[in-house]
Amino acid sequence: MYSGRTGERVDMVYWIDGQYIKDAVKEINHFMRDWRTDDVKEIDLRTIDIMAASHNLLDVNEPYMLLSGYRSPKTNAMLRSRSRGVAKNSLHMRGQAADLRLASRSVSQMAKAAEACRAGGVGKYQRSNFVHMDCGVVRTWRG
Repeated sequence: MYSGRTGERVDMVYWIDGQYIKDAVKEINHFMRDWRTDDVKEIDLRTIDIMAASHNLLDVNEPYMLLSGYRSPKTNAMLRSRSRGVAKNSLHMRGQAADLRLASRSVSQMAKAAEACRAGGVGKYQRSNFVHMDCGVVRTWRG
């Protein structure tokens, strides 16, 4: 996975033999931080698992481009003031959501893979070319 904003990249194994690797998860938390405020929050492991499972279903070597992971309340409020598509109580503020893009796959292909996991919410944002994945209630929408 790489950040479209900071240019950082992270490729790692975060889970092996039924156990999460603490240092890897810590690095993922830092990578998925709010880049506007530099605030870090623990990312819900279920969200990371959904992202990984979806990526495996897509059968690609290309890493995700992370557009948004954790969002501080301040960042969420700022984005909400600029766009109708930002939820007031966004799961991004709980570390339970990610907005992702792949150059080699369409929004529809990515969303189909995420939906196949049947593990959370999947939002398709065709015009902005990204898919929202979260570990909340299973649901789908178009942004």
